[in-house]
Amino acid sequence: MNPLASFPQARPRRLRQTAAVRGLVQETFLRPQQLIAPLFVRHGVRIRKPISSMPGQTQLSVDELVAEVQALQAVGVSAVLLFGVPDVKDDLGSENLDPNGIIPQAIGAVKRAVPAMIVISDMCFCEYTSHGHCGIVNTEGATSYDPGLPLGYVLNDATLEQLGKASVVHARAGADFIAPSGMMDGMVGAIRAALDSEGFGHTAIMSYAAKFASALYGPFRDAAEGAPKFGDRSQYQMEIGNVREAMQEAAHDESEGADVLIIKPAVTNLDVIQRIRAAMRLPLAAYQVSGEYSMIKAASRNGWLDEQKVVLETLTSIRRAGADMIITYFARDAAGWLR
Repeated sequence: MNPLASFPQARPRRLRQTAAVRGLVQETFLRPQQLIAPLFVRHGVRIRKPISSMPGQTQLSVDELVAEVQALQAVGVSAVLLFGVPDVKDDLGSENLDPNGIIPQAIGAVKRAVPAMIVISDMCFCEYTSHGHCGIVNTEGATSYDPGLPLGYVLNDATLEQLGKASVVHARAGADFIAPSGMMDGMVGAIRAALDSEGFGHTAIMSYAAKFASALYGPFRDAAEGAPKFGDRSQYQMEIGNVREAMQEAAHDESEGADVLIIKPAVTNLDVIQRIRAAMRLPLAAYQVSGEYSMIKAASRNGWLDEQKVVLETLTSIRRAGADMIITYFARDAAGWLR
């Protein structure tokens, strides 16, 4: 006896018979213009320095960055996220505030060569500081020293002041978005106020609203040369088990003037993406981080996975969870596969 005889309407396989039918009823789509390519920029000329823990990814000099951005535009990617790798670091991350620093140079070069490309400037200090933390560290004898806090603690309000100044520098260079990633309390409000006060009310903020203290960031620290010299970043990045806190962080950033919210990492936080998408109306981005990239690369290079299929499946699942856009190191390849 046919177990479905009494339920003749329960025949979903009718909609899976051919590729054309499956495409007709597909619910979630992935397009090149939904992808954002993270890129690492360093001083010099004609430099493409391979990142050993991220096969296929390189640190680029500004001239090579422009060529990479042009290649991304050719396959339909419309946005890049820039990270700086300075030659000199200090306790304050001074190059991040320098109008002639590596990222202001990079922003200007990209906007001159590819004006339509959306340029997002990652706004943090970990790549620029000698200690590798995301802001000003509480140090005895320093101007910002707070005796009420432990030594080595990242000072929130002193860091906010620096973030505001650096954001103005990057906006003046031509950044379309500032993307604060340090998880400082009040970072969006401080940056919004600094931008507005200097006439950059048109510069948008793409905030890392829920950035978890993940073990999946290891390869990125090689890429950005910004691993912390002591401790870790758990004092400001989020505990991985907390979804209610993630929703609270996102709500705070929305109230302070964020234009887009970022969830990071992506695949391990699909539930967070889904819940924030249901609760909030701002555009939502998800960051498929370096560890996610490197795991797929390693497995595919060993012949254990089909790279193209796994990449497109994971990116589609991130979109299905509710992300409007995805920051991914696979942006160029995925966009080419989708065309």
